[in-house]
Amino acid sequence: MATEQHAELIKTLHDCAAACNHCFDACLQEDDVKMMAQCIRLDRECADICAYLEHAITRNSPFVAELAKACAAICEACAEECSKHEHDHCQKCADACAKCADACRNVA
Repeated sequence: MATEQHAELIKTLHDCAAACNHCFDACLQEDDVKMMAQCIRLDRECADICAYLEHAITRNSPFVAELAKACAAICEACAEECSKHEHDHCQKCADACAKCADACRNVA
């Protein structure tokens, strides 16, 4: 079953989506929300693709490799943006996204 084969990736995707959702919410609380706009945007994109790929894996989608390739690219972009900000939530998100991008590239 694909779910068992990709158990570690599923956990990584879940953790990344959670980190992105936390970062998204925390960025909205920052004093200069406008400065955080790109971070917020990429947090949403990344959380959504990670959740979608997690669901696709659990339903044994034939498009897992293609979705993983897209997920890796989005996670990488989010990691790059979050790493520009000194906030703890952004740094943790950047780490989770970088790890997820690597895991997705291994599947793609």
